[in-house]
Amino acid sequence: MKPFRMSATALLAAYRSGALSPLEAMRSVLERVARFEPHIAATYLFSPERALAEAKASEDRWRRGAPIGPLDGVPATVKDNIATKGEPVPVGTAASDMSPAAVDAPPAARLRQAGAILFAKTTMPDYGMLSSGLSSLHKLARNPWNLARNPGGSSAGAAAAAAASYGPLHVGTDIGGSIRLPAGWCGLFGLKPSGGRIPIDPPYYGRVAGPLTRTVADAALLMATLARPDPRDYSSLPPQALDWRIEPLDWRGRKVGLLMESGCGDKPRAKVTREIERAARDIEAAGAVVEPLAPFLEQTMLDGLNRFWSFRSLLDLAALTPEKRARVLPFIRIWAESATGLDGEAVFRGFSQMREMAKATIAATVPYDFIVSPTAPDVAYRAEWAMPSNDPYNAMAHIGFTVAYNMSEQPAATINCGYDDEGLPIGLQIVGRRFDDVGVLAAATAFETMRAGEARPWPEPPDHD
Repeated sequence: MKPFRMSATALLAAYRSGALSPLEAMRSVLERVARFEPHIAATYLFSPERALAEAKASEDRWRRGAPIGPLDGVPATVKDNIATKGEPVPVGTAASDMSPAAVDAPPAARLRQAGAILFAKTTMPDYGMLSSGLSSLHKLARNPWNLARNPGGSSAGAAAAAAASYGPLHVGTDIGGSIRLPAGWCGLFGLKPSGGRIPIDPPYYGRVAGPLTRTVADAALLMATLARPDPRDYSSLPPQALDWRIEPLDWRGRKVGLLMESGCGDKPRAKVTREIERAARDIEAAGAVVEPLAPFLEQTMLDGLNRFWSFRSLLDLAALTPEKRARVLPFIRIWAESATGLDGEAVFRGFSQMREMAKATIAATVPYDFIVSPTAPDVAYRAEWAMPSNDPYNAMAHIGFTVAYNMSEQPAATINCGYDDEGLPIGLQIVGRRFDDVGVLAAATAFETMRAGEARPWPEPPDHD
């Protein structure tokens, strides 16, 4: 197997045995990026020369038997909005002032301390407020499975890079589905950890960082590094000695809720419903007790959240000069301006819906060990669209299955469970009780093992021979 295709666990085993060096692995990844990147535009601040120098230093350490950390020499990327020292953090928008970051944000700092090689950052839409690869700053990111389709977002470049096999480890962020949605649309494993599990700076209500990988084992490996404490995140969980060496869950006797309608937003298409129900039958056949779960959200909750988010963005845009405001993606401007004229009561009631959503979610899901559902109502949509609806006045209709768990702070993952007739991936969301990140990874490992024979080859660039 070519090194760019190898998992992080396989690369590390090869480094330990001497069968492969970090320099050989990095060269392979860079060659892969050179071939695929013109087609998918996944990277930002791509740094091949620095990556090769770091890979050579890692190679020397492995030869001495002295790796500096558990990820020494493993290629990795972080999303544009995760600060890296000395580099701008434009958060996907041409309106940014491009000031360099003074320090690494916690996820980047933990990766460097573990020895990972951050060879690039990955693209995102303006302010992370689109489930899309469309940006006013970055080139349009595309889905490697079908270049006419969107990778999703806002961790758009991370998902595209992972699906294109730009090395094994990619870190995104998620406030309403921004890891799980693109991971699902790109056939990946993506984990939104429990709120506070991975320190992040700046922290914000519902916002987390997490892995996008091609295997569950690589996500678990990444969690062992990312979940280390950092005092900058005042909302982070206390340090906890979790065992991230994940074994497949035994489904026997586990109580699983099957959620096929969220109660808000779009309902799943028939092709999505078919694959999710098939996944539920497989889980039941493995010994779980699977029960239908009634919708527990209401449209007023999603509408209120949308009002609050759009008003917050309106304030952000108002702080820009007219020249910079004009650089922001028009879809974002129209969406934010839809909040013009809202009074304090309307904004407060919108904000309050986040807590209502959290209360309803925890109350409905607490009787179950796990919840399974679609990750998204439909497969990947047109590459040039800003949202699956492409309508700024109905922007959040696709996040009904994902956003609730940001508010409830429950761990939620997506894993590929099938494909539509065009070969586009369909994601199964697996949700656990609060703080049971290890359990969600174990359940995903069991499902991955169950479906191992059905996985299709990862995408190749159009000029593949």
